[in-house]
Amino acid sequence: MKIESLIKKVSAKSARSKAKNSSIVISSRLRLARNLNKYSFPNCASDSQRSNVLSDVEEALSALPYMKNGNFFTMDSLSDFEKKILVERHWISKELAEQKNGSAVYISSDQICSVMINEEDHLRIQFIKNNFNLNSLWKTLSKFDDVLEASLPYAFTKELGYLTSCPSNLGTGLRASVMMHLPGLLITGNIKKIIRASNQLGLAVRGLFGEGSDAYGHIYQISNQQTLGESEEEILNRLAAVLKNIVEHELNARSKYLENNKAKLSDLIARAHAILSSAHVISSDEAMNYLSYIRLAIDLGFISEEFRSLIDFLFIQIQPGHIEFPNAILSIESRDIKRAEILRNNFSKLPPLNFDK
Repeated sequence: MKIESLIKKVSAKSARSKAKNSSIVISSRLRLARNLNKYSFPNCASDSQRSNVLSDVEEALSALPYMKNGNFFTMDSLSDFEKKILVERHWISKELAEQKNGSAVYISSDQICSVMINEEDHLRIQFIKNNFNLNSLWKTLSKFDDVLEASLPYAFTKELGYLTSCPSNLGTGLRASVMMHLPGLLITGNIKKIIRASNQLGLAVRGLFGEGSDAYGHIYQISNQQTLGESEEEILNRLAAVLKNIVEHELNARSKYLENNKAKLSDLIARAHAILSSAHVISSDEAMNYLSYIRLAIDLGFISEEFRSLIDFLFIQIQPGHIEFPNAILSIESRDIKRAEILRNNFSKLPPLNFDK
């Protein structure tokens, strides 16, 4: 399947979705770092070794029933434009997008699983689902990893666990992260306290696209930093406990701000709605932040719950790569004009704001 067909299929599915997404936890992601025991790590491997890793992994993945009818893309076969789209969908990392010879991604037909090949490690296996799904996601990922390991023996020692290129991934090799929408903490000025507290508890807080990215749309990725010395269950339980606390703080921040500053909050939401409904030029950063207030309006009952999936869909659809699709590279100004047009067309479907809730 060509990447254009994959994107059209996923976009159509997302736009039609009736599934109820969480007000605060947008999605959960689990990622395992793995290396094959008979090859040098990617940063030390020769071109022939990287090629052999790619061949071995593709063969093993193709044999798995779950990956049947999946999508396989080598990095050297994709344009920069196509890689940008895969990054925006969180199917590959920015680091993999910069690789060429011997690097690839295998995406399952349901788009829940993607396996990055020859990124920092031979394998980066990730599963992503909407809402808070860490435990159920781990059961699925663990079974997948066990089956794959049976045909691809991993680099492993009793003392250090799974061996990885970066020492921070030693042990379980598990990175668990949750994407959270936290406008209440930002509006009330408490987000920095939450970030500091999370860091002190051994968690990393990053923006929408991971390390080095900003939290546009008031969306934050919160993940574990420690993989050595804890079991997978301990990592997930510790993360879940902190996330539960953050959810409570976010709900309290929203409730208190609504109670004490309803006029200001209503004005923020009304201005966001007006701009997204009528703008003719808008950047992705500006649009993301305004969409955040519309998502908050749905949480507070000012807009019907049935429009949540549309707003979540637009968070991805207005990213630069998706704006350019399928016309390849556009100028920044052309993207901003096209983005505004997409938003105007979609916001015509929304009902008027109802602040009497």
